[in-house]
Amino acid sequence: MYFFPMASILKSLRLLSDDTRLRLLLLLRQEELSVAELQEILGMGQSRISSHLAQLRLGLLVTDRRAGKNIYYAVDHSALPPEVGSVLDAAALELPDTKSDARGLDAVRRKRADLSREYFNRMAGRFGRTYCPGRTWQGVSRMLFTLVPSLVIADLGAGEGHLSQLLAKRASRVIAVDNSEKMVEYGASLARENGIHNLEYRFGDIESPPIEPETVDLVLLSQALHHASNPGRALAAAHRILRPGGQVAVLDLLAHQFEQARELYADTWLGFTESELGGLLSDAGFIDVDAEVVSRDEQNPVFQTLLATGKKRSSGV
Repeated sequence: MYFFPMASILKSLRLLSDDTRLRLLLLLRQEELSVAELQEILGMGQSRISSHLAQLRLGLLVTDRRAGKNIYYAVDHSALPPEVGSVLDAAALELPDTKSDARGLDAVRRKRADLSREYFNRMAGRFGRTYCPGRTWQGVSRMLFTLVPSLVIADLGAGEGHLSQLLAKRASRVIAVDNSEKMVEYGASLARENGIHNLEYRFGDIESPPIEPETVDLVLLSQALHHASNPGRALAAAHRILRPGGQVAVLDLLAHQFEQARELYADTWLGFTESELGGLLSDAGFIDVDAEVVSRDEQNPVFQTLLATGKKRSSGV
């Protein structure tokens, strides 16, 4: 059995005696953020924030993760004593800056979404004719073979919706969701031109899709999860909109080191390992989880594609 180090309660309480560190923890408990993003929210200098983050990291209250040129910080929930969580709950109610920090966090989240949306708006109408890592017919066909006819399907991060239109030929209904207005507009126009009446395009984010809970039979995320700010949140949303017994299928990139993908393709995550993606699905509540590599690109940087599936537990089970 493995035991994870937990922050000292006394040391943690000393760290929480400073309002700035309290504000940092309240923010990082909600979202993984970079120093630059924290500067924007708090209106403080880089050196001051970095100093406080260093103390919180030494106190085992936050962890850091490097992604390209940036370092992201988050609260280490596994090491956070319950007493510290109670202090943070109380601080959220009493600190005068809590509301302004919440507005700042919302602004940072919108900016992240806007950066991704800007990229996909530029690509609308030429996505199918432009190389995109992991978008192989071999991988897509492997996913299609797992489908059952006459389902209500949600295609999250659908882009122009070429996959959605293929699925609509067999499904009873398909809901295509994307966070790019241009992609949604183009896809809806294409569906009308092709006379596809059981396909609906909706503007929205894969972490909070505009779909009622427990209304779909199958959720697909085809090369979309690595664009999510929080992949776990996206999979939890997929679990929420599925009916009991429904399934999820995720087609994404195997973990790689091609850093240029962040700028070339607006990738937030450099893929996932099989165990990592399987773990995210399990954490979201899925059972019968499976993940395997299904294709490998021929050209450099030789991206590999993962297919991961899971099932939502049936009612009464």
